[in-house]
Parts: sequence; structure tokens; C-alpha cells
Amino acid sequence: MLRSFPIACLLLFSSSFSYSQTEAPPVVSFTLDFPESQPAHYSIRVQADGRGHYQSTGHLEAHSDETDSFDLDFKVAAETRQKIFDLAAKADYFQKDVGSAHKGLAFTGKKTLGYKDSRRSGESSYNYSAKPAVQELTTLMQSLSATLEFGHRLQYDRQYQKLALDEELKRMEEMADSNQLIEVAAIQAILDEIIGDQSVINVSRARAQRLLERAGVR
Repeated sequence: MLRSFPIACLLLFSSSFSYSQTEAPPVVSFTLDFPESQPAHYSIRVQADGRGHYQSTGHLEAHSDETDSFDLDFKVAAETRQKIFDLAAKADYFQKDVGSAHKGLAFTGKKTLGYKDSRRSGESSYNYSAKPAVQELTTLMQSLSATLEFGHRLQYDRQYQKLALDEELKRMEEMADSNQLIEVAAIQAILDEIIGDQSVINVSRARAQRLLERAGVR
């Protein structure tokens, strides 16, 4: 009887652990709708297990009426993921309105932050927030979008207009210098393609190499 007790406890623990493993991981989401910007719409989902998803719609080419969409699954670095969830906690998981009631603010797009786990959920839309945690999280998500959109344009340029690659990569280096790019590893695949493409000019390939080295991927 006494021998069976630890076994029973072990089975109970294993059953509980299996159940927790089947629960959907906590997720933080960010959406921006701003028709006057490029992209006009994008959404980012970051899960606690490190999986991320990005989706955007807009016009890749200026003065084009053709709508382009971009979808990307990517891995979020542990440090960035921890920061996102810490800021969500500081903002009370967006269970209350995070927007500023101040009138006369310039419109910079409708932003929506959301959080969901097995115990709680919250969502709040805003143009501007005076809450430091929301401000920091907004900046982080916008920087992440900027990085992923670079990958989108690089992919397009490599296929249709290789000479445009150098200007795009130069802008990336400038933004990296001012700490406006994060998670460059998320677009490593396209940067690797540029580095390995003999039809791309050497200066562009070198820029792509430096970006990966700076991100700690090389």
C-alpha cells in the first residue's frame, strides 16, 4: 500500500503536466491600422513559447493600386519575448483602456494591444497612450514591424529590382546604428539569399553580412 502511494502521485503529476502542456500558450498581439502609411495594416502575434506571426497589407510600390500582402512565421528571441510579456503585465494585460483622453493629438494610426492566456484576456485600442509600459511596447512592436518589412522589401527587390537592394540595406544599417531594428534574425533567410547571390553587387552582399554579424547570427 505504501509503495503504491508514490507511484500514484507520480501518475497524478504526469497527468497534470500533460494537461498544462496542451493549453494554448499566452499570447500578446499588436495591430496597427493607418491608411496613410506603408503598410496600411499589420498585425503581430508573439506567443510565450517563442513563436511569432506577422501579417501586413499595403502597396510595396509607390503610386501602385495593387495591394500586396505579407505573411511570416518567425522565432522571437527569449530576451525580446520576456520584455514583451513583462510590459504587458505592467500594463495590466490591457484589461482597462490604455488610450489618452487628451484632445488635439495628431492621428498616428489606430493601435490595438491584446493579451490572452488560460486565465485572463484583455484588449485596448488607442491612438496615443500616456502609460510608459504601453509606450515602450508600442515602440518595440513598431520596430519589429520595421525589421520584418525590410525583409519583405528585400525579398521583392531581389526578385524584381536587384539594384534597389543596396539602398534598402544601407537604410537598414542606419536604423541599426540608431537601435531602431530588432530581431534581425527573423529575416536571416532573405539576408542569406542575398549574401549567396552572385548576381547581387558585392557591396550589398557585404551589408547583408554585416547586419547578420551585428545581430549575433554570424
